[in-house]
Parts: sequence; structure tokens; C-alpha cells
Amino acid sequence: MDGVKSKNALFYGLLFIAPAFLVYTLIRIIPLSMSFLYSFTNWDGFSPTYSFVGFRNYAALTSNHAIIQTIKNTLVFAVANVALITLLAIPIAIALNSRLKTRNLLRAVFFFPSVPSVLIIGYVWLFILNPSSSGIMNQLLLQLGLAKVSWLSDYDMAMVSLIMVSVWRLTGWHCCIYIANLQSIPKDYYEAAMIDGANGWQRFRAITFPMLAPSMTISMLLITIDSLKVFELPFALTKGGPGSATTLMTQLIIEKGINDHLVGQSSAFSIVFILFIFVVAVFQLKMMRRREERLDG
Repeated sequence: MDGVKSKNALFYGLLFIAPAFLVYTLIRIIPLSMSFLYSFTNWDGFSPTYSFVGFRNYAALTSNHAIIQTIKNTLVFAVANVALITLLAIPIAIALNSRLKTRNLLRAVFFFPSVPSVLIIGYVWLFILNPSSSGIMNQLLLQLGLAKVSWLSDYDMAMVSLIMVSVWRLTGWHCCIYIANLQSIPKDYYEAAMIDGANGWQRFRAITFPMLAPSMTISMLLITIDSLKVFELPFALTKGGPGSATTLMTQLIIEKGINDHLVGQSSAFSIVFILFIFVVAVFQLKMMRRREERLDG
């Protein structure tokens, strides 16, 4: 009887997850498998026939200067996002977790940038950071007697502007992760530290920062993955320009496949890109877990 119940439970369990698994297969597994197949071909996306070219598409990735530059841009964008968002989110979360009378309003204000579509945010900031005198930011600078800044048209400043908007968009969302973690820290730890005469910085260093290790692991991993696969924000702000200053991996993959009709090379790049994200995520997760273990010890 127990065996029959166990089989029935397994059957209904599989039946319950079947629709979700079917949808996941259709939108994830099948396209990924087809991309892997196309990465060994010279298909242009339109011809009914194509030829297998072996690893030629993968070999072309190492000699393409545009791809190498794009990888550098993506790494700079991801590292800057992780560092800046983490440095801003933790102190803001501590402030918003205090007994401020307006803390609920401030939490909503900081969280709001993560609510609208990334594409909409990109176009709004495109209006704000317009490099001409009509841009809101440049109008403000001119009113203060300062020179206007080529926010999105200067080669170096474009990446700085892109990072700035990304940090503005994500910081509030990651504050919520840290606030949730802060609320789980027992108050007894702080009371004991205060009795021992520890000041604010000492309490942060000895209690708050170590206890935030789990949320830091989650937050930094999410920021890394989001920064590596982002497409809408740089597309709306700069279209990858000026030149290739803000062209990231996802944009180059799409441009090669759609604009240049090099679906084979685009598929090869996407497969390498997926593996790259996987390796980075696993490495980061492993390092952060080690940090958690050292702090627990």
C-alpha cells in the first residue's frame, strides 16, 4: 500500500511540474540546443541550407578585436556595478533600518528606480544626460556657471554615465536585501557591545558586517549576473557608442546575428558567453561562501 501511495505521489508530482517544464523546454532548452548546433555552422539566419564549419566560429572569437573590446567593456561595467552598489547599498540600508520617522517613505523612494522597465529608465536618463545644452543635467551645470559635460558623447564619459545610471537603478533594490538581513540580527549583540564600550564603527565591523555575509553573497551574485547580461540600458542610452565605448556582450551577440547575418558566429559567442557567466557566478559564489565560513569560524 505504501508503495502504491509513493508511486501515486510521484505521478501527481510529475504531472504538477509538467506544464512548467514544458514551457521551460520551449523557451530555454530548445533555443539553447539550437544555438549550440548553429555555432558549428555558417548559417546566416535566412538561407534554408547551411554548412558545418567545425570550430571555425569559436576560433574567430579570439582574433576579433571588437569582441575582445566588448569583453573588456562588460567586465569593467560588471566590476564597477558590484563595487559601487555594494558600497552604497550597505550604509543606506543601515540608515533606512534605523528609527527614522520617514524610513518607510525613504525605502519606497530608494526602491522605486527598480520598478519601471529598464528600457524606460534608459530613455528617461537619455533625456537627462543629453550631451547638448538642452540636456537637463547640462542645463543645471550651465545655470551654476559650469561648463557642460559630454555625458554620452565622450568615449570615457559614456561608460561612466552608463555605470552611474545602472548604480542608481539597482542600489535601492539591493538595499532591501540588506535591510531584510539587518532585521534578522539579534539586538542582544549590539546591546552587549555597547555595554563593553564599543563605538558605532566597532559595532559595524564586529557585528553588522560579518552578519551581512549571506546577503552580500546573494546581492553581489545577482549584481554580477545582471551586469553581465544587461542589454536594454546601454542600448537605450548610447546604442553601444560612441564607437564601441559602451558596447557590451549581449549587444554584440544580437548585432552579429541580426544586423550582420552571422548567426553561426553569434551563436558561438552566445555559448561562450553563457559558459563565461556560469564560471564567473560559480567562482564568485565559492569565494563568498568561503568568506562566510571564515566569518562563522
